[in-house]
Amino acid sequence: MRAAKTIRTPGGLSVRVDPRAPLVVLLLLAAALAAAVVLVGSGDFPMAPGEVVATLLGNGTPAQEFIVQDVRLPRVLVALLVGAALAVGGAVFQSISRNPLGSPDVLGFGQGATVGALMVIVVFKGDSAATAGGAIVGGLVTGAAVYLLAWRRGVHGYRLVLVGIGVAAMLTGAIHYLVTKANLVDATRAVVWMTGSLDGRDWSQFWPLLATCAVLVPLCLVYGRPLRMLEMGDDAAYALGIRIERTRAVLMGSAVLLTSVATAAAGPIVFVALSAPQLARRLTRSPGPNIAASAMMGAALLLTADWVATSAFGGRELPVGVVTGVLGGVYLLWLLVTERKAGRV
Repeated sequence: MRAAKTIRTPGGLSVRVDPRAPLVVLLLLAAALAAAVVLVGSGDFPMAPGEVVATLLGNGTPAQEFIVQDVRLPRVLVALLVGAALAVGGAVFQSISRNPLGSPDVLGFGQGATVGALMVIVVFKGDSAATAGGAIVGGLVTGAAVYLLAWRRGVHGYRLVLVGIGVAAMLTGAIHYLVTKANLVDATRAVVWMTGSLDGRDWSQFWPLLATCAVLVPLCLVYGRPLRMLEMGDDAAYALGIRIERTRAVLMGSAVLLTSVATAAAGPIVFVALSAPQLARRLTRSPGPNIAASAMMGAALLLTADWVATSAFGGRELPVGVVTGVLGGVYLLWLLVTERKAGRV
């Protein structure tokens, strides 16, 4: 056991603080900001990190101001918020289900958002704004359906995972059906959206995402202690005074909305919600959901993946969802091997 520091206030309140977790959060924040600066400076018009910082402070040339403020900065900020939102959603669901595989990718919420978006594209011929709205509605409806189907005198982790996997399988079939029924133009548009990409993202995607994260991420942080109690089991949480179902409903609703809005902004980017909370927990070495560390890890992961997608393959730019899918598949195999050796699967 590591020794935690005790902070005492003048009013007599004492709080035990593990200094490692805040340090990890600060280091991950620094890594995310550094990756953001590098990503802003990458592209057909390369800029050194110093030039990027100077431009952000208002000391760049008119050409640099245009490239940074109007072209690259919105994309980078959307990537940062999407990564953080997906990671927080993953941390919440992994804690509620008490399962490292219990992320929105596995439980069907990403697939639900995808079905909602494809319904708008294929059936209603909607524009990009309507597609984003369809993704949000699809994710929320899926979240409500999974919650109700998993309910039996409460929602328990094992049943939640099983129901989520079943719903995800059905929604995957619906996705394939919608793609096959679309005409060539709509099918191409649907496949591009389903890959998950940050290309062409602008301020219209950033502001709704920022508003959602500004409300729901602090809410998840406030519920961090009750969520940690839920990891001990419903009986222990109830004995400690936690309102179990209310806490679970608020956290699940927040996580589903974060995942849906992130999916609406950038498409279904896979494996960030699965891997970021586990990597953050291994770095902090502390129990609980590690909401702040997971958010910073998700932002750093997605920014790094986007840099790889745009810079590592010469003149060919890949959708960021391809990179996260490949890296996430490798991570998932490693996680399964680790869990098997530990006797948990």
